[in-house]
Amino acid sequence: MTDAAIEIPNFLTATLGIAVYLIGAEINARVAVLRQFNIPEPVTGGLLASFALLFLYLTVGLELNFDLASRDFLLVVFFAGIGLNARLSDLISGGKPLLLLLVLTLATIIAQNAVGAVGAVAFGYPAQAGVLFGSASLIGGHGTAIAWAPEVGAVTGMTGATELGVAVATLGLVLAALVGGPIARLLIEGKGLTPDRPDEEHTVGLPDNPNEAEAKIDHLTIMRVLLHLNLAIIFGYALNEAIDATGLKLPLFVPCLIMGIVIANLRTAIAPKAPPVSRTPSLALISEFSLGAFLAMSLMSLQLWTIAELGLAIVVIMAAQTLFAVAFVIWVLFPVMGSNYRAAVLSAGFGGFALGATPTAIANMTAVTKRYGPSPIAFIVLPLVSAFFVDIANAIVIQTIVNF
Repeated sequence: MTDAAIEIPNFLTATLGIAVYLIGAEINARVAVLRQFNIPEPVTGGLLASFALLFLYLTVGLELNFDLASRDFLLVVFFAGIGLNARLSDLISGGKPLLLLLVLTLATIIAQNAVGAVGAVAFGYPAQAGVLFGSASLIGGHGTAIAWAPEVGAVTGMTGATELGVAVATLGLVLAALVGGPIARLLIEGKGLTPDRPDEEHTVGLPDNPNEAEAKIDHLTIMRVLLHLNLAIIFGYALNEAIDATGLKLPLFVPCLIMGIVIANLRTAIAPKAPPVSRTPSLALISEFSLGAFLAMSLMSLQLWTIAELGLAIVVIMAAQTLFAVAFVIWVLFPVMGSNYRAAVLSAGFGGFALGATPTAIANMTAVTKRYGPSPIAFIVLPLVSAFFVDIANAIVIQTIVNF
C-alpha cells in the first residue's frame, strides 16, 4: 500500500457532487426498498461514493481531499430559501411546537452526554471525553467536535481527541441519513397519518406525483427566485458582519435565513399582488437541488477510515446513541409534538438532527414530504431550533461537563 493524497479542486468537487446525486437518484428509482424507507437520493449516492473511496484508501492508500467551497455556498443558498418560505402566520402558529422542540433538544443534549460518558468510562476514556461521544460530535457535528476537542484533550491529557470527535461526527452523519426515513414510515403508515393541509405547497422539492405540481416552472419564475435568493444572501452577509462586530459568532447561513424571512414577509406586505416567490415550485426545486448537492458532497467526502481506526468503542457507543435517539423520537418526541403528521415529519428530521446535522434532518423531511405530503411548519420550526438554540445550549452543557 502506498500513501497518496490527491487534492480535488472546487469545480471538480461540485461536478462530482452532482454526478453522485444523480447516481443516487438512479439507484433509488431502481431499488424499491430505498424509496419505501424514504432514504434521500443524495444519501444513497453519497454513501456509495464514500465507501468506494474507503475501498481505494484501504487497498492502495489513495486519499482524496475535496475543496468544499461550493458545498458550503449551497448550504447558504438552501437556508436563504428556507427563510423565503417562512410566512409570518406560520412563524406565529409554530410558536408552541418551537418551544416544545427547544425543550426536547436540551433533553437530548444532556442524555447524549450521559450515554457518552458511561461509554467513555467503560472503554477506558476519561469521563469528560463523553462529550466527544455525545452532543459535541452528534448534535454539534464536525465543527463543534473540532472546536471542543482541544479543550477536552487539555483538561484530560487525552491524545487524539480531535480524531475521536471527527470520527464520531462522521459515523453520526451516516446514521442520521439512514434512520429518519424509516422512523417516519413507521409512524405515518403504522398510525395512518395524513397531512393536515394536503393542498399546501411543498417547501423543499416537488412531490413524487408530478400531477400535484400545478404552478408552472419557467425561466421567469426561476430568475425571480434567484433574484430573491441573491438579495437574501447579500443582506445576510451584511447582517453577519454586524453580528460578528458584537463578538457573537453564528454560521453564515443563520443571518441569510433571517434575511430571507424578512424579505419574504416585507414583499408580501408591500406588494401582495406581485408574482409569488415563496412556496413556489421553482423555489422548492432550487432548494432541493442546493440541499441535495450539499449532502451528496458532504457524504462523498467523508473519511470513513477514521472510524475503522477507533475500533470497538465507537461502534458500541454509537449503537447505544442510535438506539437512544430512535427510542426518544418515537416514544417521547412524537407524542409530545402532537402524534400527528407534522410530528411524524419532525420525528424524521429530529432523528437526522440528533445524530448528524441540520441539512441531513431537512433531507430526511424532504424525502418524507415528497412521498406523503407537505408539512411547511416543520421546515420552519426545526431549522430555527438548530440555527439559534443548539450551539448556545450545547456550549453551556459541554463547558459544564468538561470543567466538572
